[in-house]
Amino acid sequence: MKDYDFSQIENKWQKAWEDDKTFSRELPDRRGKYYVLEMFPYPSGKLHMGHVRNYSIGDALARFKRMNGFDLMYPMGYDALGLPAENAAIKHQTHPREWTESCIATMMDQQKALGLSYDWSRFLATCRPDYYRWNQWFFLKLLEKGQAYRREAPINWCGDCGTVLANEQVIDGCCWRCDGPVVQKNLEQWFLRITDYAEELLADIDTLTGWPESVKTMQRNWIGKSHGAMVNFRDRDTGAPIPIFTTRPDTLYGVRFMVYAPEHPDVLKMAQGTDREQEVRAFVDKAMNQDKYQRAADDKEKEGVFLGRYAVNPLNGDEVPIYTANFVLMEYGTGIIMAVPAHDQRDFEFAKKYGIGIKVVISPPGEQLKESDMDRAFVERGTLVSSGPFDGMDNEEAKEKIALYLEEQGIGSRTVQYKLRDWLISRQRYWGTIIPVIYCAKCGIVPVPEDQLPVTFPDDVKFTGQGNPLLSSESFVKTECPSCGGPARRETDTMDTFIDSSWYYFRYCSADYDKGMFRREDIDRYMPVDQYIGGIEHAILHLLYSRYFTKALRDCGLTSVSEPFTNLLCQGMVTHETYKDATGNWLYPAEIVKKDGGVFKLDDDSPVSVGRVEKMSKSKNNVVDPGNIIGEYGADTARMFILFASPPEKQLEWTDAGAQGAHRFLKRVWNTVQSVAEKLQDTNPASGEIDGGILRLTHKTVKRVTADIGERMNFNTAIAALMEWLNAFTAYAGADGADPATLRYGAETFLHLLLPFAPHIAEELWRDLGHDDMLSLRPWPAFDPALTLDEEIEIPVQVNGKIRGKLTVPRDAPQDGVLAQALEIDNVRAHTDGKTIIKKILVPNKIVTIVVK
Repeated sequence: MKDYDFSQIENKWQKAWEDDKTFSRELPDRRGKYYVLEMFPYPSGKLHMGHVRNYSIGDALARFKRMNGFDLMYPMGYDALGLPAENAAIKHQTHPREWTESCIATMMDQQKALGLSYDWSRFLATCRPDYYRWNQWFFLKLLEKGQAYRREAPINWCGDCGTVLANEQVIDGCCWRCDGPVVQKNLEQWFLRITDYAEELLADIDTLTGWPESVKTMQRNWIGKSHGAMVNFRDRDTGAPIPIFTTRPDTLYGVRFMVYAPEHPDVLKMAQGTDREQEVRAFVDKAMNQDKYQRAADDKEKEGVFLGRYAVNPLNGDEVPIYTANFVLMEYGTGIIMAVPAHDQRDFEFAKKYGIGIKVVISPPGEQLKESDMDRAFVERGTLVSSGPFDGMDNEEAKEKIALYLEEQGIGSRTVQYKLRDWLISRQRYWGTIIPVIYCAKCGIVPVPEDQLPVTFPDDVKFTGQGNPLLSSESFVKTECPSCGGPARRETDTMDTFIDSSWYYFRYCSADYDKGMFRREDIDRYMPVDQYIGGIEHAILHLLYSRYFTKALRDCGLTSVSEPFTNLLCQGMVTHETYKDATGNWLYPAEIVKKDGGVFKLDDDSPVSVGRVEKMSKSKNNVVDPGNIIGEYGADTARMFILFASPPEKQLEWTDAGAQGAHRFLKRVWNTVQSVAEKLQDTNPASGEIDGGILRLTHKTVKRVTADIGERMNFNTAIAALMEWLNAFTAYAGADGADPATLRYGAETFLHLLLPFAPHIAEELWRDLGHDDMLSLRPWPAFDPALTLDEEIEIPVQVNGKIRGKLTVPRDAPQDGVLAQALEIDNVRAHTDGKTIIKKILVPNKIVTIVVK
């Protein structure tokens, strides 16, 4: 028996698949298309276990669908533009292109080492001109349709570095690189009108029946449709309108203050030239450098400053102070809110903190709520008080009545608002798709002609960490106006990298096409994606932008597809134990060398504290390197463990013991099938009949594994079924007189079922059984439903409606015999002796019913 040399076997089959182009072939007699796609990775240069889990899930499903006769689309590429490459260029004094291409090559080798069955002929990298050319082309189409436009928007500015910072580069209001202060500046930037699609994006969520409900809820909340009223307050001193949107017109009589978002352009204008200007400016800078969603969280302390101005309530003439505060976002409504502390807990806390009065306008039915007695806001249903002509009205009924009154008085209107805001795509960076427009003093904004696309990256740039590197290339910036031929300058903003990932799944379908974004016939053949797989962290923006792009492509006449992903699986994170030594340093678990009386210790007997099981993180030193696992146990082991340890959507805790267990299972597979191969060498495989027990167990196992993969994607239970089968088959194969036909049938069928999980060992053992074709391309085994039924069944016996016993009989036992046996059960006899049996019925294979009197 030859040894299980997993390293040699895996290298052999990876080379064979690549040389044979096994997974790039057009296969005959397909039964329909199936598109499996994992979210493509950013090429950081190194896979982590989250990647391995993602790809193992996708590859198991893809291999299963291929063997089931589908016209499979299973591609891979790289989301290769973005800030990390630019930072690496600064740090290592190299070009982002060189760094990125090197990382792509490394990650591709690591993916191939996992035995992933991608069609590499469809490879793409978003940093290459043959891809980003079409980003630019589609931008121009959106510009033609009015979907792309330019306006002022705030950015994070580090004066010391002279550069724009992404939100994640601002740490506690300071630059991540130099620790200098970061301030807000307004800059002309490019937007896409995703809000034009808000209602369709919201309504079509209901059609996504293959998506997790949690993700659909996050999408709905992000779009944030609200029914309410637009109300026109006004500035007391200037009379200028102050429009606000509210979903609570029933509380309008209780407004005690107004709050502007710090980003609102009127905030600094109102404070300008007053003794509050410095305080307001400092607050605005501080608030805008915080993560806007964290600062608005319910548990975040509410902070604000008075602007020295007052607003007038159009319903009752009340004059109320105007603040700016951290909990108001420009994305909501008009960026200004009315505050009713008596009936909103957040407003209540802010009012108490800053000494603002409270006015009750809703009381519990039959009670009079007093401001002085309140220790929290009253937010339940109630009756309006101190609300003019609406006193005594139920507050839910009053919402519509007051909204109608606002319209009648010309001081407001009923309306629908969305939290969703237009997509700001401008980035003041080098390593992103260059926005293809030119600025001419005479002609204004001029699109780059299509025959001049792509606008490529200039190489004569300097990566200093200060400013946009594109501005350092005079040869790039200075150009001719395509319209008038006069001097002009190029746009130096680049596109948000979410642009790249918003349509790449279309490009895979026509990766070699150079006449357009894709061929329509290819899209009609493969889109939409049947199964999309990725992390929950992409549940909002990436998925929302992809849905928007798909609809925009449709409206440009490029496709008939309205939703990109039919089914979505968000795999759970991979976690690992964390450990600390006596000084509080994080330790890698491999450093824990012994356990003494339940206490972990190091070599020098110093104690180790076991921390929580947490997401793998470099900072916690609990990262498991996939390369090390593959080197020690093999890729098949890594795949088997990661698919067996947990259902794909649940959290998976990596354990060394679990990996060792998966490896032991594969060694058992190896030894069992090798022993079968040896026995078959000197026998006629057609001799004898297949053992009935093995035959039925195999058909049951095929049925279970088929359903677990194809219907539920429960890979862990599919593998459990394989383990159960192997236990029974190993016992049969080791017994004297094992039939050769049964051995061959069992081993060959089992290898088909094993292949999606552990393809290298399955291919090798298939070859050892005497075959010279690729197991990966063979059809999936079928099962006979009749053979998946148990030979014996258990039938309950009831007397006068109550279960009195159970009977185990052959499935095909005659009715009279079953009824006779039922009457012999002791507990049944106890309830029938001496009584008249009125009726006895056998519902075949279900239940015996006896009625006595």
